[in-house]
Amino acid sequence: MKPTLLLLLLAILATASATRAGDIALTIEIPRLEVAEYHRPYIAAWVENADKAVVANLAVWYDTEQPNAKGETWLKDMRQWWRKSGRSVKMPVDGVSGPSRPVGTHTITIPAKTATLPPLSASSEYALVVEASREVGGRELVRVPFKWDGKTAVEAEAKGTAELGKIKIALKP
Repeated sequence: MKPTLLLLLLAILATASATRAGDIALTIEIPRLEVAEYHRPYIAAWVENADKAVVANLAVWYDTEQPNAKGETWLKDMRQWWRKSGRSVKMPVDGVSGPSRPVGTHTITIPAKTATLPPLSASSEYALVVEASREVGGRELVRVPFKWDGKTAVEAEAKGTAELGKIKIALKP
């Protein structure tokens, strides 16, 4: 009976690993804005499934330098992320949260080994969602749909109109 149980366990593990995402490269462009008072935006990036439920938080960039975690006070200004996931997350999150970024193009790589992204269902539709909110500025949400089959590399991108520039996800099996 034990060899059968071991074979069943190995079959389950093999199936799970077939749908586990490989390395994820996430590129977020923060455009230069000609405004009188500029503040770096707070940015949250996450993956949603077809039901728009959060699968994983990939990045949360905010003012981590404030004393007494005061920068966390304004995380709720990223309204969609806050309602779906943020209010239940205890910040800071290792490997997810970090300081706000300056104007420019920023790429982060999330290794397949991290627990940030659980196994994705093969042949399912997902969306990378990036939300930005800026003090004395605006808000913007960009959704980048992608389909994951567990075998084929995926590249998808979209472009924001104000607070965000080009947003890109590259996923390797």
